[in-house]
Amino acid sequence: MSQKPLQILSDEAWLEPFAPVIQSRYERFQSAIQAINDFSGSILEFARMHEYYGIHFDKFRNGWIYREWAPAAKALFLMGDFNWWDRNSHPLRQNHRGDWEIFLPFEQYQHTFVHQSRIKVRVIGANETDLDRIPAYITRVVQDEKTHDFAGQLWFPEEKFTWTDQDFSLKPIAAMPLIYECHVGMAQEKLGVGTYKEFEELILPRIQAGGYNAIQLMAVMEHPYYGSFGYHVSNFFAASSRFGTPEELKSLINTAHRMGIAVIMDIVHSHAVKNVNEGLNEFDGSDAQYFHPGERGYHEGWDSKLFDYGKWEVQQFLLSNIRYWLEEFHFDGFRFDGATSMLYHHHGHTSFDSAEKYFDAGVDEDALLYFQLANTLIHGLKPHALSIAEEVSGMPGLSRKVADGGIGFDFRLAMGIPDYWIKTLKHKLDEQWDLFELWHELTNRPLREKSIAYAESHDQALVGDKSIAFWLMDKEMYFSMSVLEQNLVVDRGIALHKLIRMITISLGGEGYLNFIGNEFGHPEWVDFPRLGNDWSYQYARRQWSLVDTPHLRYRQLDAWDKAMIQLVKDHQLLSATPAEQLFLEPNKKVLAYERGGLIFVFSFHPTESFFGFPIRMKKKGTYHILLNSDDKEYGGFERLDQSITYPTDKDQQVHLYLPNRVVMVMGRKN
Repeated sequence: MSQKPLQILSDEAWLEPFAPVIQSRYERFQSAIQAINDFSGSILEFARMHEYYGIHFDKFRNGWIYREWAPAAKALFLMGDFNWWDRNSHPLRQNHRGDWEIFLPFEQYQHTFVHQSRIKVRVIGANETDLDRIPAYITRVVQDEKTHDFAGQLWFPEEKFTWTDQDFSLKPIAAMPLIYECHVGMAQEKLGVGTYKEFEELILPRIQAGGYNAIQLMAVMEHPYYGSFGYHVSNFFAASSRFGTPEELKSLINTAHRMGIAVIMDIVHSHAVKNVNEGLNEFDGSDAQYFHPGERGYHEGWDSKLFDYGKWEVQQFLLSNIRYWLEEFHFDGFRFDGATSMLYHHHGHTSFDSAEKYFDAGVDEDALLYFQLANTLIHGLKPHALSIAEEVSGMPGLSRKVADGGIGFDFRLAMGIPDYWIKTLKHKLDEQWDLFELWHELTNRPLREKSIAYAESHDQALVGDKSIAFWLMDKEMYFSMSVLEQNLVVDRGIALHKLIRMITISLGGEGYLNFIGNEFGHPEWVDFPRLGNDWSYQYARRQWSLVDTPHLRYRQLDAWDKAMIQLVKDHQLLSATPAEQLFLEPNKKVLAYERGGLIFVFSFHPTESFFGFPIRMKKKGTYHILLNSDDKEYGGFERLDQSITYPTDKDQQVHLYLPNRVVMVMGRKN
């Protein structure tokens, strides 16, 4: 093993006390890779278990073979429409590796083992259970409309989907992702479940017009309970059938690529649904097949099962799952749900008040190694794929290369930023906003690790909380959003909504994320159909008619978002080095900084405007306003004249008129 100091230790002197742990983690990764290479030749080959397990047509033997890993099971029987659901007629045999398999000759089953027919596997488990289960590697699961029972479905379409995305380039998007987080089912205005096809035809054009270069698709993997938002996964290789067919999902992704939009999958490897009938739990009759046994295998907060990442077969299952989605559906990367929960035995339920907590016994070293393997696989298959961690603890090296001593993600979600905004809006009056605290919250991140900044995601919009727009304007959004009337609450809300988004995107990271509809201030919260709301779809949808109505102010917020995104793209802002503060005056609530050659000047003051306000620039010259939030098009009051230029004086200052609650973005003309 090489003992050359890892780059992360050279770059981050404060990590020196933890050098033995960091070095040990890297050496453990090297050992794991060596073992994988010895067994499979490479990690790419190691992650091909979906081509071995499950149902496949063997052209050499001319028939279908079904394999299942169920080491503790006593017997398995395949059943379905093909054998009229006979639970005994088709037993699987256990091979020398401990896997179970059965072969179905084509000549005998060509008319019964057919496309769209349903199947299950009867498992007599180690605990003497006798249950009908869904194959672990099944690629299609459907629910019976009458019984609500889930079953696997054979998927052998006559025509293979034809991809036309060969010219799509992911590299420029990976350098500066502008992500539109979305959910296919709730993307339509109708009171019901949206489809892949509707999303492709109706929503992708909106996203393209908004300027976003990536979408993050939630709830792709099959989940039995719609209201889980897709986070209680039952069938890891099956695209949710409630939105349509696999080919329709592929068409959505293909069309996105044609529009220049990358498609990131919200992948859930942090836990799994505890359901026995639909999921993996106790598949072979033991509690330690895919998951940790006993209490360690159960997440109390999520009421779900926790994978044993140290087990070889579990690593293969999850890594193969990554390869399957990248290759079969052409996804462009992943947002890993619940990374904090995975990284710690305590699931992040502690205060990270000392660096020791990132390196002590609280860390799940098996999960950390899994992330290193997963990121190695992702970038080995697709070098420019995006790998994003939903991680709040601040684990050092999370988005550093594995070779540097890191965990290998490209980006971490800056989860502290939306939490900060919600706490500020809930607990502080406007005049109490602390600009020093705001600056710290938006800039306090590792210099060599990239972050995705966001003001709010689906987390902040879920029932029990509110979107930022609703925190700002609440019930006034129901009655006073017309441009034909003036309302002080709405005026304040519109102004601050724009400022919050601009300061977040320009200051908070190297990428940006917005949740579907929040760009135009979608009202209310997100609440999926459930018993508590009488199974209503009222809040599980997006009301596009609000932004499509010319006389409503949602349209102004949407115009601001489009202008903001275009500015960021035109100036490659998020690829620039972090911002440099030029001015901060806490009492007058004025903040100015430079990033990527642009000057951002914010006035958060609730009432006062300032005339001839001096801001010292980095360079002498003449400056002009490129974009300002007070423009009438964006719901402002037109107090700024963008034709005016601002030359620096002898002290290298420009003197500005700063209306209250306004941001102006300036550029240097000469």
